[in-house]
Amino acid sequence: MSADKLTNYESDILANIGKAGCFIPYVFDPDGIDPSFGYSVGFTTTVAQPEVITFGLPSDIVFHMINETLKQCREGLRLHDWCEINGLLEGHRCILRSVRAGAIEREFFSSANWYHKRTFGSLLGAAFQIVWPGTINKLFPWDEGCAIDVIQAQPALYAPRLH
Repeated sequence: MSADKLTNYESDILANIGKAGCFIPYVFDPDGIDPSFGYSVGFTTTVAQPEVITFGLPSDIVFHMINETLKQCREGLRLHDWCEINGLLEGHRCILRSVRAGAIEREFFSSANWYHKRTFGSLLGAAFQIVWPGTINKLFPWDEGCAIDVIQAQPALYAPRLH
């Protein structure tokens, strides 16, 4: 696709990846029914790792979490299932979970799929969900006793934990 056929939005994606290393779309439901989320576009080229997504937090926190993950990847962090990442939320560790192949769909990764197809000729094959714990008990959605609002704010795009 030639540059003159790009939309302004697509041009913004490419410019942000070139300047900052990634572009972060933030999606929210104005009716407040579905949790908001943000995801990366550009990890696949900038750090040769899968894109990341996180749910249920305000845009400024989501932007910080994704940009900090990119920074840590540039410093040598290798993303993998159950990877613990510090520095994304003050006083809390976050855990990466592999997104199920069937969940890497347009609804959650529209711009990332566009970019990946444009760059590599195929849709995304892998992604990670950044999962955060509750602030009071620090339990994750898969932990027994986790607050229901923490669970509902983070749709599980990953396979459930096996016991």
